[in-house]
Amino acid sequence: MRRPALIVAALLLAAGLTPSAADAEGTGLVPYYAPPFADSCTVHAFGEGEIPNLTALPDDPLCVDYAKRNITVSNGGAIAFLLAEPARFALAGTKCRYWQQDHWSVQLAPGMTPIIRWDGSYWWDLGTGQIAARLSGLTIAGQPATIARAAAYIAPYSPALAAYFLRYGTGGDGGALNLGLPLNPLCPR
Repeated sequence: MRRPALIVAALLLAAGLTPSAADAEGTGLVPYYAPPFADSCTVHAFGEGEIPNLTALPDDPLCVDYAKRNITVSNGGAIAFLLAEPARFALAGTKCRYWQQDHWSVQLAPGMTPIIRWDGSYWWDLGTGQIAARLSGLTIAGQPATIARAAAYIAPYSPALAAYFLRYGTGGDGGALNLGLPLNPLCPR
């Protein structure tokens, strides 16, 4: 049985830990790169709040692109988003090789400055033990959010966490982890 929660935790770890090349030696952590199977993918695009048909997508690798720009309180976009997410997670959890690209925007009403906005790219190959995640274009209340800004904000409350952000956030906007061991021995290498 696959463990989607473990995969998501590992992806978040990879996204947050983007050490410099010198720090990455021997750890398996490297800057983000597109999945090796990207050229063999047919990307299935889904609109706002669209629920994927779990039986209609047998592809493995499965590559998806989700529009999540209408997570809006005033017009029901947030509810449509919440209703679609369980099926999206269920679909991802059945794949040995998976690549998701998504485009997030959370706002109170259409046309308002987003509370938070970003584009993400997350993938794994459970047979080879590779995972990666990238977050780009992050804005909070319309302002670009960078690792340096986050570190400056958090420093008065936790200097250690701020130092951690600065140390591991300087390699880019994402990372990859190459374990060299299968995460699921039932998946092809």
